[in-house]
Amino acid sequence: MNSPQDKAPASGLGKFGDPVVLGLSGGFVILFVLLSLVNIEGVEGAISVGFAWTAAVLGSYFQLLLLLTFFIAIGLAISPAASAKVGGLESPELSTFKWLSIIMCTLLAGGGVFFAAGEPVYHFVVTPPAFDSEAGTVEAIAGALAQSFMHWGFLAWAVLGSLTAIVLAYWHYDRGLPLQPRTLLYPVLGERLMRSWLGGVVDACCVIAVVAGTVGPIGFLATQVSFGLHELFGLSSGYATQLVILVVLGALYVTSAATGIHRGIQLLSRINVFLALAIAAVIFIFGPTLFLTNAYLQGFGEYISSFFTMATMTSETAPDWWMQWWTVFFFAWFIGYGPLMAIFVARISRGRTIRQMILAVAVMAPIATTVWFTLLGGAGIHYQLTGVIDLAEALNNFQFDVATLTVAQALPGGTLMALAILLLTTIFVATTGDSMSYAIAVVCTGHDRPHTAVRIFWGITMSLMAAILLYMGAGQISVLQQFIVITAIPVSLVLLPSLWLGPQAAYAMAREQGLTTRKKVMTHE
Repeated sequence: MNSPQDKAPASGLGKFGDPVVLGLSGGFVILFVLLSLVNIEGVEGAISVGFAWTAAVLGSYFQLLLLLTFFIAIGLAISPAASAKVGGLESPELSTFKWLSIIMCTLLAGGGVFFAAGEPVYHFVVTPPAFDSEAGTVEAIAGALAQSFMHWGFLAWAVLGSLTAIVLAYWHYDRGLPLQPRTLLYPVLGERLMRSWLGGVVDACCVIAVVAGTVGPIGFLATQVSFGLHELFGLSSGYATQLVILVVLGALYVTSAATGIHRGIQLLSRINVFLALAIAAVIFIFGPTLFLTNAYLQGFGEYISSFFTMATMTSETAPDWWMQWWTVFFFAWFIGYGPLMAIFVARISRGRTIRQMILAVAVMAPIATTVWFTLLGGAGIHYQLTGVIDLAEALNNFQFDVATLTVAQALPGGTLMALAILLLTTIFVATTGDSMSYAIAVVCTGHDRPHTAVRIFWGITMSLMAAILLYMGAGQISVLQQFIVITAIPVSLVLLPSLWLGPQAAYAMAREQGLTTRKKVMTHE
């Protein structure tokens, strides 16, 4: 068996990475910032047009890709091949708690915490198109939670690290190919892709999607925390405060990424999990316990019974703006993260079985996410319903930073809870920053022990980009988030072959470990 750690990367990369990947991805960052400085309106207009076209024309394709990924992964999890172990290790590198902590914190990340309070309340005050209940009534609660579960549940998580992680794990650990997105296409396009400029373009597209997807939460966190500090302590919420927050956040996750998975990344994830569990316990015990319990049961039941109705909603049955800014936007965001998250999942899952990896990512983590959304968002719905807060106007203007803080202050503990949730959101975004800095460095260098300087470079780059865009105006980060939907087009094509290559890779692993005698069908071996 080849050992990628001892072998030179297959694509002939230097110490600091593939010049094509570095040039294209770094060039994108510079070009986006320069064009924004020269002609902000022009950049906004072009991306807005591309965003609307992508959502309208390819939205159904994105939805179908997520549906197929989830159901094929679940089918694979109950197959004989699922007993195969990832990475050729008899026992896992990480304990189960550490492993699950990293998965939860990296994949749920700041976005999940940022939207957990506001999204369920938004769907409560603006009825989603899949339901016909009257907005703001008791009957609207189940549909509001169900719609949030759809966006952050089984489909979203499955595309982040199930089939793709299996393909990468097999071709990296068993065949010695680099941990890069191009490896997902190797069984289809062969060795030429690994060593050509086209492989660099594939990797760069995936890096750009992740940079766009990560800079958004970093920037929005700065606005959210500065708003929170202003509301709680009267501090200025201006750019200077946001810049200080970015410097502290950047220092936190750059240090974490530099120390690696077994130190910084793992430590941040564990702190985050304990803090999240403490916050969850306080909300459940001292908050509207019976309401939250009933809301979760009804919401999850509605999620299951209306699953296909919500998952297959199109612009024919829902308003264009709603599809663009909700289902298609979120699904495209997760697709954009897909290849690099899969690299991360494959890297931390050595010694785990395929079944454990799929169930952790595509089943257990989504269920934990629905509980978290019910605690924060369900509490928000309760306070909205009883008149304690009124978020209708703020949420109709998509002011989710206001929603998070307002719900937090209404929770038991008031100001202390608000501070705890702001801290939690900060660490969640930091875990995204450090894991993505690490994953991008892996892509650039082609192996899973990237040079520390490369990790630091990408961590600093994302913070700087967020700082520049915030200086131009928070609207530029919104533009960058719209760009995420456009980047999902090439990335989806990288993910697509995993629908059949995932099961093939699993059976190849199982066959080599003596667990199945299924006929060999892999190509380019």
